[in-house]
Amino acid sequence: MRKRELKNVEWSLLVIAIILTIIGLVALFSATQEAGYDEFYKQCIWLIVSCIIMIVIMLIDYEMLVRFSPIFYGGFIILLIGVLFTTPVNGATSWFDIGFFSFQPGEFAKVFVILFLAYIINKIQQGNKQNINKPLKLLIIGATVLVPIFLIILQPDYGTAAAFIVATVLMLITAGIDKKYIIISALLVIILIPIMYNFILPDHAKKRIDIFLNPESDPRGAGYNIIQSKLAIGAGGLTGMGLLKGNQTQLGFLYPKTTDFIFAVIGEEMGFILSSFVIILYVYFITKALYIAKTAKDTEGTLIASGIAGVFLFHALENIGMVMGLLPITGVPLLFISYGGSSLITSYMCVGLLLNISSKRKKTIFVAN
Repeated sequence: MRKRELKNVEWSLLVIAIILTIIGLVALFSATQEAGYDEFYKQCIWLIVSCIIMIVIMLIDYEMLVRFSPIFYGGFIILLIGVLFTTPVNGATSWFDIGFFSFQPGEFAKVFVILFLAYIINKIQQGNKQNINKPLKLLIIGATVLVPIFLIILQPDYGTAAAFIVATVLMLITAGIDKKYIIISALLVIILIPIMYNFILPDHAKKRIDIFLNPESDPRGAGYNIIQSKLAIGAGGLTGMGLLKGNQTQLGFLYPKTTDFIFAVIGEEMGFILSSFVIILYVYFITKALYIAKTAKDTEGTLIASGIAGVFLFHALENIGMVMGLLPITGVPLLFISYGGSSLITSYMCVGLLLNISSKRKKTIFVAN
């Protein structure tokens, strides 16, 4: 990477990622003391691996990654099919267990589907930007993303599937899709929600929605986790109960406290101030990703950065929202913070791509009239 490119890199994104990861490690340290800090030590190892992979991705021209994206896409489709035949874990076939590491292809697929979508959309728009609004072209884009979404729903993993949808929508908006398609899609969603609830969604998914609307209807069963999560956040107050001192966290009432409900650990033991700081960091990160999309040197860079912003937007909103009882529980991790090798590596892969794109951008220059 040339000196000029290094100066152009949006290093603040890396700083934000590291700060969020450190907060996550502190929360994990507290949440895993009764288990001998096993997950904490593993997360430290995955952080080192993640940083190495991030550097590699940062140094490879992202245009080359886009050119090879059809191969990556095909490979991960095969993996998403293969994972359906693995032994279920907590009712889901989402992981390949290879001993020391549980590999979740759905997490990594986010990156490679975004790269392939950027490849497809860029090919469609070559010569005429308005090609994106032709129904046949939109069907091609839709089919490209619906295949992995369908396979992920079969696991079942509705949260990861929803992340794909948000990323795709943001990429299409960035590509200049006509507003009429957005309006039609919004109307279809409104119409389909009651139909899906009554005739398509499995019982466990319906129960999550019911519990979201009224968690007190089953306080010892399906509503237990969200009730304990809200109690933990409320008990934290302004500055928290102190590290290793949270009642819900340390007495085992909060579950799963290292993954889905890690933000509740932060709220209880570190308080409202630090929890708000975490939210501000995510807002900054997503805003910077969109800025990189705006200033990218080409369409592919713009689309990739937009898709990554969509993934982080969904994960931050959904995880923090569900922990606070504002959104249904879907089991999505809080990126950089929740325990999980696949999630952490994928997050730093996204950072590597953003740093890569920013290094080659042409920054917007504002000229006063």
